[in-house]
Amino acid sequence: MAGKDRLNGIFRPLQLIWLSIQLHYKAFKEAFRKDGFASLAYPQRVREAAVAKLFITHSDGFIAYENTTVVPSLVRSAQGRILELGPGPGNQIQRFVPSLVDFIYAVDPNPNYGDTIAAKVKKLGLQDKYKLLACGVEDSDILIMEGITEGSMDTVLSIQVLCSVKDVKSVMRAVWKLLKPGGSFVFWEHERNRDTATAITQACLNPAWSGLVGCCLNRDIKADILAAGEWENPGEIEVADEPYSCLPRISGVLKKKA
Repeated sequence: MAGKDRLNGIFRPLQLIWLSIQLHYKAFKEAFRKDGFASLAYPQRVREAAVAKLFITHSDGFIAYENTTVVPSLVRSAQGRILELGPGPGNQIQRFVPSLVDFIYAVDPNPNYGDTIAAKVKKLGLQDKYKLLACGVEDSDILIMEGITEGSMDTVLSIQVLCSVKDVKSVMRAVWKLLKPGGSFVFWEHERNRDTATAITQACLNPAWSGLVGCCLNRDIKADILAAGEWENPGEIEVADEPYSCLPRISGVLKKKA
């Protein structure tokens, strides 16, 4: 049974890698058709378009899977002024409790999610409570213009995002600074597996996975979260027992120490 579980843990990432290869090829053809050889000078645009297409196309599937996890309850705990990291196609929008939300600022450097998110926000009637910013959490100049400054946020939400940022440590330092004393960092992430054989598999898959799906399989996310600053409850991070998964989960609601 363990062998079957380990094979399933490998097969699922391979499926996404293959799908992403197809979408990258389609995105390149569209860019080449539009801009010719000039498109070769902007490979990042092709990558962003392909990754966005992957997550938009399969948004319903990701939502359905997350509905079987702690994600809905984590998102429902977000309140006050909320900063959502990397909303992608907006999978979490319908999970917020409107009566608990003062305002949601969503930051994502990929510019291809705007129309999808706008449609969801309009459908849920959250136009006055939600704003998408095409930037990262490290882009302080843009955030300051929106009034997002040190100690100004009640909640920062991160659902499967820290695997895809360039520098987890710098992002988490920024997150900790933006939170009010007593504010909440709400997260559900995946990281390097503690099982040696699975960790080796992650390392082998990671070059293709990170290049095509857009995130890193084998980061020590928990350590980077804890190193960001002082938390009131660092021992309350939940680590799932998933020795055969290439996407083992950690989650929690950490409170910034007052």
